Amino acid sequence: MRTWLARAVVSFLMVPLAASAAPPASAQTGTRTCAKANLLFCEDFQAMAVGGASSLRWGIDTEHGTLTVERGRRGQKVLRVHTEGNGRAFLKVDDFAAPGNSFYGRVRLRAGAFPTAPAWAHYTLVEATGDGPEIVRPLGGQYAPPPHGGAAYWGVGADGGPTGDWTNWRTTAPSVAGAWTCVEWHMDAADNRISLWFDGVAKPELTVSTREHGGNPVDFVFPRFDTVKLGWQLYQANPTPAGYDVWMDDIALSTRRVGC
Repeated sequence: MRTWLARAVVSFLMVPLAASAAPPASAQTGTRTCAKANLLFCEDFQAMAVGGASSLRWGIDTEHGTLTVERGRRGQKVLRVHTEGNGRAFLKVDDFAAPGNSFYGRVRLRAGAFPTAPAWAHYTLVEATGDGPEIVRPLGGQYAPPPHGGAAYWGVGADGGPTGDWTNWRTTAPSVAGAWTCVEWHMDAADNRISLWFDGVAKPELTVSTREHGGNPVDFVFPRFDTVKLGWQLYQANPTPAGYDVWMDDIALSTRRVGC
């Protein structure tokens, strides 16, 4: 009898433990990112007041767009990026310097919607620039109309340099609205290589490098990075939908992979 009772108690106690398994990495709000040491930059918005976003540690780049700090569903503070039409709104990390011009990035994000018109509508969420002609976009995407996919897809891109204006999107990496996603990227100057992970899973088909990219048949070469921007920009006029909202949290730039 005692043996049966003991087993029943243990089984009962184990049920809530199993039910409270850790949520997906992109939804966790326990240990704050900015408590970690040796980060090149970090912002989790927890020390900021709700309302218009501003900080002495980073700047703002907006046109037909706004940045505000608001509370998420779990009570944590997040950055809301809002734009109208082909506007832009970015948190801007100035005076950025990474050893060897290489670094990792991480951001948790949720988009309210992605464009469904016009055809080939192009958007950027992370952009890195500096001394050199290429504008590098380690996280962006494009709407590919039927019969090319009929959806929006993530991709790495660039503009303004010898390689031209391009986005290396793949149908195996759809941009899905409405859900939190943890996105990581790595800028490796050794081969001008950009690699991406979504919720901890590598997406090697999105990787670009010096000779393998989506632009003109010339070498893709990083500038000497000094600015990193995170937010949203759409480049085509009169898009559908007409306005865009992206929520961001736990932004980190580091010499090592931060993880989700």
